[in-house]
Amino acid sequence: VPNILQVENSTVREAQINRIKQLKAERNQKEVEEKLNAMTEACESGEGNLLALAVDAARAKATVGEMSLAMEKVFGRHQAEIHTIQGVYIKEVQQGKVDVKELNALIEKFQKAEGRRPRILIAKMGQDGHDRGQKVISTAFADLGFDVDVGPLFQTPEETARQATENDVHIIGVSSLAAGHLTLVPELKAELKKLNREDILVTIGGVIPPQDYDKLFKMGVAGIFGPGTVIPEAAKDLIIKLNTSLGVK
Repeated sequence: VPNILQVENSTVREAQINRIKQLKAERNQKEVEEKLNAMTEACESGEGNLLALAVDAARAKATVGEMSLAMEKVFGRHQAEIHTIQGVYIKEVQQGKVDVKELNALIEKFQKAEGRRPRILIAKMGQDGHDRGQKVISTAFADLGFDVDVGPLFQTPEETARQATENDVHIIGVSSLAAGHLTLVPELKAELKKLNREDILVTIGGVIPPQDYDKLFKMGVAGIFGPGTVIPEAAKDLIIKLNTSLGVK
């Protein structure tokens, strides 16, 4: 087993916040504001070398966030759009390459008991912009009989919990490829508790070190799906757990 460096995210975050506070306390705030205003004015007028102005702001000890905000005042903030496709997995099923008879029976049983199909939100939280896995899972689960909601990139746990609650999903599938799972999952669970929706199952998939599995299960995660997971088997596992949690027989 390889020796994997364990990073305590909350400790690192606190240290970074303290560094920024120290930076802001030591810099010339008036100079920083002048450099940031120059960036905003260049964005508005379309004149001047924006890169050079950003370098000047950095030399004055403006943070990346402050420089981004100076431009955002004019350009707005980028909103990534998630596009999914349909029919990929259903073709595999139709060609007999994937056996989903048992899965279909479980979904049908759930639908008869609950009056609707199982609904899952595939979420990307934190600074994790790797969305290919999210798209693959969303497409596959929709083809396999789930109602699927796709969350936007860079959601906070609070936003994810709110979307899940508003859309009345049964499961949240967290896609994690940036090692934020030990911080983001407990925050998500806490937000669901605030909304009185602890009944929503939380699962996670992606690159999860094996030594973190027990910690995640103790946090209340219902399932962990790492690299190499067979998607129909993951769907079957989730519908079994969902039926069990809701008392569907």
